[in-house]
Amino acid sequence: MLLIERPTPEEFAPYYGRYIDLVSGGDPLAALREGGEETRRMLEPLPESRGDARYAPDKWSVKEVVAHLADAERVFAYRALRFARKDETPLPGFDQDLWIAGGAFAQRTLRSLVGELRAVRAASLALFENLEQEAWRRIGTANDARMSVRAAAFAIAGHEIHHRRILRERYLG
Repeated sequence: MLLIERPTPEEFAPYYGRYIDLVSGGDPLAALREGGEETRRMLEPLPESRGDARYAPDKWSVKEVVAHLADAERVFAYRALRFARKDETPLPGFDQDLWIAGGAFAQRTLRSLVGELRAVRAASLALFENLEQEAWRRIGTANDARMSVRAAAFAIAGHEIHHRRILRERYLG
């Protein structure tokens, strides 16, 4: 059985601490499993008409938030994969606003985006569940900052918690 400790502050840029701190306990795999189910239970009952809702004119729609969760998880899981495999090539950052603008998410159904998010989570879990113990502590560079594999897993889980709260409070509340 894997023992995955919480990452130390030296394993990630301070910005990601806001997400990592949202994850209770020390098991990122449990947080990913439970968080994915909680997000699914929140989003699946929504009618399609709510998918294009925005809480302010300049804010992302529900569909765009879901797409952003999938995009960001893909990026962080890819970073974790590279670092776990001892690839020290520095990785670039990404501009989340450009990715949303280029995604044409209004043309998609909310159901399809929720399904995509679930597929991304299943792929992330398949990656993380099969890492060797020592791989979790490996560190690489992305967006000009150092990050460990375990910090990436915690960041994915915390990022989802952050956006799930925003969805509840500002879109669905």
